[in-house]
Amino acid sequence: MTPEVLPCPFRLIAYETIGSTNDELKRLAHEGAPEGLVVSAERQTAGRGRRGRNWVSPPGNLYASLLLRPACRPAIAAQLGFVAALGAVAAIGEFAPGLDLRCKWPNDLLANGKKISGILLETEMTTGDRPDFVVLGIGVNLAAAPSDTPYPATSLTAEGAPGILPQAMLARFVRHFGERLEAWRNEGFAPIREAWLAKAMGLGEPIQVRLERDTLDGRFLDLDGDGALMLGTPGGNRRIAAGEIFPAKAA
Repeated sequence: MTPEVLPCPFRLIAYETIGSTNDELKRLAHEGAPEGLVVSAERQTAGRGRRGRNWVSPPGNLYASLLLRPACRPAIAAQLGFVAALGAVAAIGEFAPGLDLRCKWPNDLLANGKKISGILLETEMTTGDRPDFVVLGIGVNLAAAPSDTPYPATSLTAEGAPGILPQAMLARFVRHFGERLEAWRNEGFAPIREAWLAKAMGLGEPIQVRLERDTLDGRFLDLDGDGALMLGTPGGNRRIAAGEIFPAKAA
């Protein structure tokens, strides 16, 4: 990937092939790398998504990780996934303005109902109640999408927007993410939450929530002030901090 000039304070290290951009950035973070360092790769050999799933990483798509050092509790730092989702919506929208983009709780993006992007936050704690750092990984399917996935996937090429270079998408994403990161730090989660809900998949509709050891059916009511999903069930409202959602018809 040709190095791209990123807005301050972001700085890019670009690789042709790497195991995982998240793992490489964590290594650099342990060595004292500052906030704003970005690692990208044309291809990953050991990319992963949420719950340790393999992230298929052929050339032509965007694979990148950003280093952040937020001075807040881990539960608050988890809101960075929503900040990143809004940045990705804005970046993708520049290249495909007519595409129906939706945010799928907690950290995915859908294009015309299919997954086009995923975000992975990995938080490293040392001592005290604040993270030493957060690595924010993002993948965007530009040229190709995997076929054997829990949720149907697509790419920008398949959706009628071919020829988008990963470095161009990265530059747009970092710019939009940086603007929203500043807003989050200055104004808190409330405006991020409102903007995310405006693009949310399934809000007010029946959904299925798959937890690590259970599956719940209910109605997607809201996000709470921390970003947890509020699920309305026959037994009462449930607060879901981690899980994966699907439309009820896919249950």
